[in-house]
Amino acid sequence: MKILYHHRIASKDGQYVHIEELTKALAELGHQIVMVAPAFVDRHEFGSEGGFVAVLRKLCPKWFYEICEFSYSFVAYWKLRAAVKKHRPDCLYERYNLYLPAGVWLKRRYGIPMISEVNAPLFSERSKFGGVSLKRLASWSENFVWRNADAVLPVTAVLADIIASKAGRASDVFVIHNGIDTHTFSNAPSVTLAKSRLGLDGKTVLGFTGFMREWHGLEQVVDLVAEDASGNRVALLVGDGPARSSLETRAKDLGVEDRIIITGVVTRDKVRDFVAAFDVALQPSVVEYASPLKIFEYMALGKAIVAPDTRNINEILRDGHDCVMFRHGDSEDFARKIEALLTDEATRERLQANVKRSIVERSFTWQENASKVAALCEQLTHSSRPGP
Repeated sequence: MKILYHHRIASKDGQYVHIEELTKALAELGHQIVMVAPAFVDRHEFGSEGGFVAVLRKLCPKWFYEICEFSYSFVAYWKLRAAVKKHRPDCLYERYNLYLPAGVWLKRRYGIPMISEVNAPLFSERSKFGGVSLKRLASWSENFVWRNADAVLPVTAVLADIIASKAGRASDVFVIHNGIDTHTFSNAPSVTLAKSRLGLDGKTVLGFTGFMREWHGLEQVVDLVAEDASGNRVALLVGDGPARSSLETRAKDLGVEDRIIITGVVTRDKVRDFVAAFDVALQPSVVEYASPLKIFEYMALGKAIVAPDTRNINEILRDGHDCVMFRHGDSEDFARKIEALLTDEATRERLQANVKRSIVERSFTWQENASKVAALCEQLTHSSRPGP
């Protein structure tokens, strides 16, 4: 099957990982991917914010940048149109973005079945942080896609409910969580070897991966390290972000700067080797509708996870079975749950065994996600054709 894959992602981050992993899994199943996307993203290093697009966003007035976003839809449509004429794809798979109606335009013009993958309600998300100037156009563009795609694939049931309430659509909405490439993560080093490579032999490692934000609550992790009189605890924070400087200052003030390791941006192929060294893996806070990639990485490597008790996390993990949950937004409960897990090796071992099985039992893999997408494309392709 030929799948026309369309996205407008310019940054090379978690969004790019999703695109890369899903298309790779589809190709491994024997499907041909015809990609229509900004070409320059492939030339960037992992962690890039989008090159000239990021510069444009910072320098231009908000309204002007949004007009540029919408105008790009005409460019995207002509690229999609050329791809249809050249490759004659069976299905269009589009990663939803704000001000991007090009996929629906193509579907209507050429009768190609369209799937819209939705990772966030971008109108409300950007509005919350003051990132939308042309509100009526932005809201229209979001609803236009959500209502007209043949199928919508949100990454959580929470997001599915948002789509249903805003777009008035409950049918043909199928939740597909993020996943993991089990083959890649099966080759990870052992905990002992991973620690040895990092110079952390014999240490108890509290770990986190991702973009560090002020609201994540990682300062509690610094405090837990400082409270350990034995000096055996280490926090390994894999990534970067605006909270880094405040965490480093806090660590210095508490005299534990040598036990708070912040790696900075790590290339995608190296993250696994850092996570392998974790004894306890942390998801300090979470956006309520997200499907965090880091959790699936923690699961695949069999880590004891501490995560918030939000509805979207409950879609992935089960408290007491394959993780320990704390009350979301309660930093003291977060610290208590970590402390309890650090001092209970038997519980850690049980969670580690269960969480690795959960990946397989609940099919949280990119290969399974690709199978679902391919099956849906096949179904839509046949149902859109006239019967005998």
